[in-house]
Amino acid sequence: MKVIKIDKKDWAGGLERSRNTYKLIGPVKEKDKDISSFKPLGKDMLPDLDVMATSVSPKSIVFPQEEVMLTYTTDESKEDCNLFKSHDKDYSPRAVIGIRPFDAAAFLLVKKNFDTPDYRDPYWCDAYEACTFIGLAINNPDSLDFSPSTKTGPFDTSGLDVLLVETEDSYLAQVVTEKGEAYLNAAGWENEAGNGVDKQIGDMKKAAETKITSSISYDKIKSKEILDLYNADFWDQASFACINCGTCTYVCPTCWCFDIQDETRGKKGIRTKAWDSCMFPLFTIHTTGHNPRGTKLQRVRQRFMHKLKYFMDKYDDGIMCVGCGRCIRSCPVNIDIRSICETMNNYEPAK
Repeated sequence: MKVIKIDKKDWAGGLERSRNTYKLIGPVKEKDKDISSFKPLGKDMLPDLDVMATSVSPKSIVFPQEEVMLTYTTDESKEDCNLFKSHDKDYSPRAVIGIRPFDAAAFLLVKKNFDTPDYRDPYWCDAYEACTFIGLAINNPDSLDFSPSTKTGPFDTSGLDVLLVETEDSYLAQVVTEKGEAYLNAAGWENEAGNGVDKQIGDMKKAAETKITSSISYDKIKSKEILDLYNADFWDQASFACINCGTCTYVCPTCWCFDIQDETRGKKGIRTKAWDSCMFPLFTIHTTGHNPRGTKLQRVRQRFMHKLKYFMDKYDDGIMCVGCGRCIRSCPVNIDIRSICETMNNYEPAK
């Protein structure tokens, strides 16, 4: 394992040097507000590495909340009248600085949906492939972190190109991929750490994992019949408090629902893709007026069945959750995915 030692005194300088090759994106905390998100870092702007997990996940880096896909004109004097044209996109190299390991792992789960043998979503895939993910290990996980239960963890490298481990006076940069090494070279960070660094990182990893006390179990869910869980009697109680605000889906790093709309002004128009939510009544309504998920119970059931059952059945690679805890923290009525997962895991239909 190649590890580069970055002196904190050279942190800002290295980021500035890397701007010659990369656009930088990182966690930013809004002034005078307890809200943080991943945003482009302007010149001399540093990522806020004290942010444990941003209020909103970094999925918008690859999957913007609203994105123009195509443009068109209805002006009959134009040769391209009534034809859709690709909208110019910027997929130049960008480095995502300070992303937490569970958020990087979330992209790998979403990739299963947008990059398949049968279909490749160019908007999501091209943006994802333009990114180099420079992660920051979590030395002191918060109380809502249950990431080890979901096959990731505070020092997980599965979705990263570089993992930074913070010490008192430096960052230990563990090189994971060639993309990661290329970024470190562009930043001018080439000083390899000395002997014993592997043990140092290993000890810090164990210490961080020991601090995590929250967990979930889903080892029995895959073997359960879909209809048994679908028709279970606990969904009424699970959905009782929900107000269908959709906050859980918007802050979640693995939720991918979207809507496509055409917007015309005069003789010019655009086709846009924007975030949507399975928690909204309009999401599934048909043009006939019929809505197959017209009740709150049906929508809550869909959210948790998708994340904890359907996804696992389809991909056989764990659940559609990375244990970041955002949905628990942000839910205004305290619905907790951990307790619902436990209920699903232990549920047995009446005989």
